[in-house]
Parts: sequence; C-alpha cells; structure tokens
Amino acid sequence: MVLGCLLWGGYGNWSLPLQSHAQAATLKSAVGKASYYGPNFHLRSRTASGELMNMYDLTAAHRTLPFGTRVKVTNLANNKSVIVRINDRGPFHGSRVIDLSLGAFRRISKPGKGTISVKLTVIPTQSAQLKGISKKIVDPMLLPPMKP
Repeated sequence: MVLGCLLWGGYGNWSLPLQSHAQAATLKSAVGKASYYGPNFHLRSRTASGELMNMYDLTAAHRTLPFGTRVKVTNLANNKSVIVRINDRGPFHGSRVIDLSLGAFRRISKPGKGTISVKLTVIPTQSAQLKGISKKIVDPMLLPPMKP
C-alpha cells in the first residue's frame, strides 16, 4: 500500500489500469472490505481524478468505477450507510473493495476499526434514471384522438 500511495500521492497522473468501461458500468453491487485514508494525504496530494485530497469530503477510491460515480456504502455490522463519490483509484490492498475518505468512514464506523465489511451499491446517474423513465412515457401523438 505504501508504494501505491507514494505513486499516487501527487507524482503525476498514475492510476491503476481499468477494466473496460462496459465492465465497470455493469457493476451494480459488491461485498468486501473497506478501509479509509486521510491525515497523511489531506490537502497535500491529488487524487487520480486531479482533485486535491480532502479527508472530510464524502469521497472514495475504487479500482474500476468511473470518476464521479456515486456509491452507497453500507457497513454490514451496524447497517449504517453513506453515499460517496468516486474520485480516486485504489484500494491498493488486494482484499479491499473500496477506500473511503476519513469523513465517509466516520459516518458508518469508528476509524480505529481499520477495516470493515461493507456492501457497495452503485447509484444510477440521473441520466440513466431518466432513460428508464422515458421508456414508460407514451408519446401523445400515438394516442387516439380525444372525443369532444
């Protein structure tokens, strides 16, 4: 993790190789371990998306989800959840599915825990939701004429 953090901590635009966007886009949920990062990077380094790392923001690192994706992260031990925005790549530890900012982690657990078991649920974008709704809308031009 240290090597990954050094590479990703502001020394260029290094990021993990992505799966295809189609594979990343099909991820709807996952279960695994989550950890957090914060004080060592807070306002000192940039995320893979180019943002200044702010440990109080509700953000996270994921290996494949596109930047800007919103994800609901639920702590399986206490059922608390938080919605985060993906703005970084990682986690760099093989058994983890997501790295949360300290602010996001605090919403669902105590930071002293280190890692917790979580469920990730990708929140559809507004445009994806609108596409689903538009299929249910009937074109008024296809309706029969109204009787007077």
